[in-house]
Amino acid sequence: MSWLVRPRLVNEPFSDPGLFIDFRFGRRALLFDLGDLSPLSWRELMRVSDAFVSHMHMDHFAGFDRLLRACLYRPAPLHLAGPAGFLDAVAAKLSAYTWNLLGEASVDFSIVASEWGEAGYGRCAVFRAREAFRRKEAEPPALPPGILLDEGEFRVEGAVLDHGTPCLAFALQERLRVDVRPQGLAELGLTVGPWLTAAKRAVRLGAPDDTPVPVSPRLGLPLGVLKQHALRAARGQRIAYVVDAAFHADNVARMVALARGADQLFIEAPFLDEDEAIAAARAHLTAGQAGRIARQAGVKRLTPFHFSPRYLSRADLLRRQADAAFAAGRENATA
Repeated sequence: MSWLVRPRLVNEPFSDPGLFIDFRFGRRALLFDLGDLSPLSWRELMRVSDAFVSHMHMDHFAGFDRLLRACLYRPAPLHLAGPAGFLDAVAAKLSAYTWNLLGEASVDFSIVASEWGEAGYGRCAVFRAREAFRRKEAEPPALPPGILLDEGEFRVEGAVLDHGTPCLAFALQERLRVDVRPQGLAELGLTVGPWLTAAKRAVRLGAPDDTPVPVSPRLGLPLGVLKQHALRAARGQRIAYVVDAAFHADNVARMVALARGADQLFIEAPFLDEDEAIAAARAHLTAGQAGRIARQAGVKRLTPFHFSPRYLSRADLLRRQADAAFAAGRENATA
């Protein structure tokens, strides 16, 4: 199964939340949230092109400094998105440091930060290393409501949740999954090689069938021939990420809509069901509530995380409650 990206949690479930989304066929990665990023290598951090911050509580934003330090001397910009107030938070982070060693001779690294909400993007600003990261207002991305990033091979969607403060949830949707038929390759007399990456990308981008694909230094084949014999396209992977949300009807509807049909749902499960009152007071979910949301959304795989440290010796119980609610709901739905 040839997915475009591979997601993994940055930390174990009791540590800061964050999802690292690694592109399998390119030097690129995305981040959902910027908590403790120390488990990520410098090389992994330098591949991050875009980071999406759910809200500015410390465990979701404290890793900004490490990401900045890793990317500071690269020429490619870093794109950031967060909820209302995000630009002020980024500016405050940057203004806390002394940048007297940066100037016109510095690498032209920049941060493009935008605020995103119900109606789409609002304010946007650019912070350039050569200008000591002085804030300059900019035009926000022109995307429709519900979309944070839209590229040829994938898009990132979002929803605004209530956590006592606006908190963003995210979903990455691949356009297409492209699988290789070994038998078809053999019929064409071809072997697996780097050319397949270009061929798969052409399929995902909807290139015309007469697009030539260099399958060897001396041979090119039309994309349509490869699609007919060796490549099969199917619906792309959907990955949803939900953290820090109160359990009420409006939030549940938004979470279910965002995660609908996801191949993987990473969702917070901080509290046991018997501590529902504590969860409600802190605008968080219980494990069972997380499982029921996953069931209602019809996701294929559930990964609960963001556990409260009060359960350090009972992590398995949190997982069991989430899994039980997920499984029971699915059984009832098919009964």
